[in-house]
Amino acid sequence: METGDPRNSVPPGRSGPFFGFVAAIGAVALLVSAGPLVALTDRLTELPAAFWTMAVLAVACDARPFVPPGRRQTSAVFPSTCFTFAILLGWGFGPAVAVQAVAVAVSGWRLGYAPWRTGFNAAQYACALAAAYAVTRLGPGELFGGGRLHWTDVAAVGGATLAWFVVNYGLVSSAVRLRFGDRWWPSVRSGLAYELLSTGSLLLLAPVLVAAARASAALIPLVLVPLFAVYRMARLSEEREQLADVDPLTGLPNRKALLTEVAEQVHLHGERAARGAPDAHLALLLLDLDRFKHVNDALGHAVGDRLLVEVSARLMGAVRAGDMVARLGGDEFAIVVPRLADIDQARERADRVVAALAEPVPLDGLPLDVGGAIGIALYPDHGEDFATLMRHADVAMYDAKHRNDTVAVYAPESDHNSAERLSLLADLRRVLESGPSAQGGETVGVRGGDGAALTPALPVRADRPARNQRPARDGGRGRSGDGPNRWLRRRRDRAEERHDDDLIEQILTGADPIRRRAARAGAGPGAGPLVVGDAEFAPETETADADLAQDAEAAVSTGAPGVIGPTADGSTAGEADEQAGHPGEITMYYQPQIAIATGEVVGVEALLRWRHPRRGMVDPGELIQVAEQSAVMRLLTRRVVDDVVEQLAKWSAAGLTLRAALNVSVRDLHTGEIADQIADRLTRYGVPPERLQVEITEGALMADPRRVLASITQLHRIGVGIALDDFGTGYSSLQHLRRLPLSEVKVDRSFVLGMAEDPDDAAIVRSMIELAGALGLRVVAEGVEDERTWRLLHAAGCDVAQGWFHARPMPAEDLVAWLSRYRPVRPAEAVSRGGPAPEGESKASS
Repeated sequence: METGDPRNSVPPGRSGPFFGFVAAIGAVALLVSAGPLVALTDRLTELPAAFWTMAVLAVACDARPFVPPGRRQTSAVFPSTCFTFAILLGWGFGPAVAVQAVAVAVSGWRLGYAPWRTGFNAAQYACALAAAYAVTRLGPGELFGGGRLHWTDVAAVGGATLAWFVVNYGLVSSAVRLRFGDRWWPSVRSGLAYELLSTGSLLLLAPVLVAAARASAALIPLVLVPLFAVYRMARLSEEREQLADVDPLTGLPNRKALLTEVAEQVHLHGERAARGAPDAHLALLLLDLDRFKHVNDALGHAVGDRLLVEVSARLMGAVRAGDMVARLGGDEFAIVVPRLADIDQARERADRVVAALAEPVPLDGLPLDVGGAIGIALYPDHGEDFATLMRHADVAMYDAKHRNDTVAVYAPESDHNSAERLSLLADLRRVLESGPSAQGGETVGVRGGDGAALTPALPVRADRPARNQRPARDGGRGRSGDGPNRWLRRRRDRAEERHDDDLIEQILTGADPIRRRAARAGAGPGAGPLVVGDAEFAPETETADADLAQDAEAAVSTGAPGVIGPTADGSTAGEADEQAGHPGEITMYYQPQIAIATGEVVGVEALLRWRHPRRGMVDPGELIQVAEQSAVMRLLTRRVVDDVVEQLAKWSAAGLTLRAALNVSVRDLHTGEIADQIADRLTRYGVPPERLQVEITEGALMADPRRVLASITQLHRIGVGIALDDFGTGYSSLQHLRRLPLSEVKVDRSFVLGMAEDPDDAAIVRSMIELAGALGLRVVAEGVEDERTWRLLHAAGCDVAQGWFHARPMPAEDLVAWLSRYRPVRPAEAVSRGGPAPEGESKASS
């Protein structure tokens, strides 16, 4: 806060023009009032008692002027205005100027004004009275002639009132502009309405006083009754406003007062910045106490209130005289620190507050620790208004809490609830509520998790076993009963079966981007297979691999949304969504899981993808983080469960038997609704429960073990498999393995990626595999991206591998095409027949 009255000083660099203006106004006032004041000496004995009564009341009332609440008002309210304007109307300009000058001198002395300020006030009033007197002289003659008030008198009084106000307020506004430069207008505009109401009312009361004086001087003091009533009402209103600005428990300013103070300080620091002052920064510190809820719960709210009072006293002792400490409610406090040079000074003040709270508070013989986290937002670096500074200080405070720190400065990257995030959340809700949409063409039947129409079940012969065995090399065409993929690439020669071949070819062309490009170019899908070592692949081009790499790199396997490839009109999905104002489309990608010993595909993991029309592929971590903070997470989970179970039904209808794993969030497991929803969808689509697996993280278990265990147990009873994801990165892993109905553990990619180069990572992975194997659990290794890691996992006894070495995540229709090209490779066969794959090639890439 400012020391003293800031209006008694003039900013450096503006004193010359300002005092030149003050001197000019003083000269004009002396010029217009010198003659009437000299003539007044001869009239003093002729002035009636009514004049002297008004003169005494004017001086007496200005000895106690009403100072309006708020420090930004341009002036106090001086009741002498009413009496001096009445004297002007009744007895002329000279007596009015004399009485006004005495009243201004008395009020200036009482309010502690600087001499130049008192002189300027007397001069501005003299000029205003002169203008009003000139207007009255333009009328028909003496006012109140014959003791009656005519309509011409009313017009003259109205004109004089307007002239007085315009001149007086104009002079004050000009002085403010000369003092504050370009920032003068907001201050002047904010005080205009108040001045019109207060000063205008006093001026309009003057004719009533003159009329009463014509009747009897004894009636004049009666005007003090309504003036006193108005004065008392204003005082009571001010006291109520002051009480509304104070926290009743601690006596500190509250949020409302904090808002007023920050707005005031922002204004003042803007002036300092305009002058180039080095101390033009303002810091807002937001403090939240630690463990205060524990004090309330254990010792009661009465002890908690006493603790808050003690904390407020310590905060007041830790700040400077010009700082402001406010209580926002509960255990939150705010500190306004003005006149700072940089952020280091703000940190220093925050550290001083932390030190003041470090000492335990003794209450009833019990020492209570009251540490806290402080967030700092700096004006103008982090905001230029109260709302922005407050929000950014709050972000910094929670950032400090999350990092187990005591002080943090606002950083944009820590703002997880920015306007951009809120917009992203709104778009996510829209895309979830809109449901999956067709990429083009006509809707046929039911839509699956990949957004494609669910076609009628393709004919699959009963003699074809539903096992994924390696077919013989025949140019990509299966021979006889050696796997469900054979029918996808088989070219029948019999004419009566040609319609089935056409349907299969159409499905493959729509699912495979290479086939689509070849079909548009009028060429076939490609020549013979590619053989690397002893592994056989379907024909591919470098472009296909680049497309898949680009798509996968946009959203790696932790899971979020997007639609890849051109739309029906040839534009990209993002361009089409942008043109239609659509928030994009969510779909599921699937990454194969390969049994290491046999090379067979034993399952897939369902991963979420969202291609936003403006942002492109949304980062999976950001998507989940945005959704988990709101009720949108329930919509997202419902969508994922619906799409995955429906996709399993599609694959079953097409003759593919795969197990799909999906991730669920902490919120899903806490509510307990996830088990009922999964059971309902499995029944609706006729999917066996063992075909679905739910992956949970150790972090979800630690959040609320009791409720999470109840949800997991219910899922286990249904028959759904439970996998522990990110195994090794959480806490109490052995306890979880012992208590939970798990069927699988997934070794986190952070260990798998480095096991080929880091002996420690390799040792950790081997230990996890041995532990899980001893407990009868299947082990899945995530992040398998090279052949050496694949072989190390096989040697360690790992059951399943998942990663880019085998396949990247892909849409459901691309997965079908990939399965038709995939040839299982066993580690032992690869060693004996072909050796390692050339650098840059995968044994089973797509």
